[in-house]
Amino acid sequence: MTLSLAASHAKGKFGLDKIMAASAAANKAIAQYGRENIINATIGAILDDNENLVCLPTAEKVFRTLPITEVINYAPISGLPEYLEAAIDVTFAANRPDAYIKAIATSGGSGCIHHVVHNYSEIGDTVLTSDWHWGPYSVFCKDAMRKLETYELFDAEQKFNIRSFAEKVQALLAKQNSLIIILNTPAHNPTGYSLSDSEWDQVLDCLKECAKDTAKRIVLVVDIAYLDFAGEKNEARAFMKKLGGLPPNLLTILAFSMSKGYTMYGQRTGAMIGVTSSQEVAKEFEDINGYASRATWSSINRGCQRLLVTIHKDKELEAQLEQERNFYYRLIQERAAIFTREAKEVNLNMLPYIAGFFLTIPAKNPDAVCDKLHEDKVFAVPLGKGVRIAVCAVPSKKITGLAAKVAKAMAAVD
Repeated sequence: MTLSLAASHAKGKFGLDKIMAASAAANKAIAQYGRENIINATIGAILDDNENLVCLPTAEKVFRTLPITEVINYAPISGLPEYLEAAIDVTFAANRPDAYIKAIATSGGSGCIHHVVHNYSEIGDTVLTSDWHWGPYSVFCKDAMRKLETYELFDAEQKFNIRSFAEKVQALLAKQNSLIIILNTPAHNPTGYSLSDSEWDQVLDCLKECAKDTAKRIVLVVDIAYLDFAGEKNEARAFMKKLGGLPPNLLTILAFSMSKGYTMYGQRTGAMIGVTSSQEVAKEFEDINGYASRATWSSINRGCQRLLVTIHKDKELEAQLEQERNFYYRLIQERAAIFTREAKEVNLNMLPYIAGFFLTIPAKNPDAVCDKLHEDKVFAVPLGKGVRIAVCAVPSKKITGLAAKVAKAMAAVD
């Protein structure tokens, strides 16, 4: 019998997930065969066409010129006030809703998910998200002694499945009084899908109807990690105006992150942005999430907060950074277009991709497909029902022919 000193709720937990395992396998192959001979489609970060990790030049320039005191000093627990204002501004752009809006600094977008699960659901509650989702959502729930349940993201026409969404929302609210819903849009991970304007109306109509029962508490978390790679700035944010005027027992929280839009992945800087029609709910949002921050990470990276403030205050710097970001948005779109075109040529079924870092191919046995791909020196991430390809990280010359390799591996396995 293995000796364990862990508490009962902690026993058996371990840190390596399928994404990390796939990345580790790719790195091992690179060390053995050379980077030029490996297609590493596991990385959730932008690599240029020379396969170098991208840092937006303006972000790097500003970061390197920050006073050392701004890099090493503590920040207030809830975040620098000017950072919180900047995070709100860049999140909404010209689409700020008519609502009370508050922000708390978090450890990336994932810090927002952590706090929401911890503070807005009861132990034993079930959190809802789509069947295609970022795997760590389940980890956040399990670690907090909650459960994760899913609705079907796509209907038969490959559009947002509002019927499945509504059925799951109603069923869970019949069993529990508080419900957290995690909606990753636009540029969904792992599919690259974005909800349309009419699909957003359907989601909010469903939630407003459920909120008529004032005994129920609904929290809609919109994970916007890939927002800045979802299309034209204000078009991608147009849905945000719809978040004003919602019932007071329906709170929306946006998970803002500097990891993707500012290429500050490892700096772990983000914010949770609460949008509510209730001043009381807004004050509670600040209080309970600031308290949770003290109990979790104490305070967030001051230097990266100052980076955002510096860029946002200087409109010339901000315009320059947006131009640099748009270059990589177009590069990722070009890579995805190559894969999509070639997938059609080889009759490879893929989920609808609009924008973002990833695209996904449904598969009956994703692990076996990915193992088979290793024979072609291709490394992708096996999901529960498919294979994820990180078009953000694979140069165009290696994207060419990749769909055919995936189709060949699937044919061999299936």
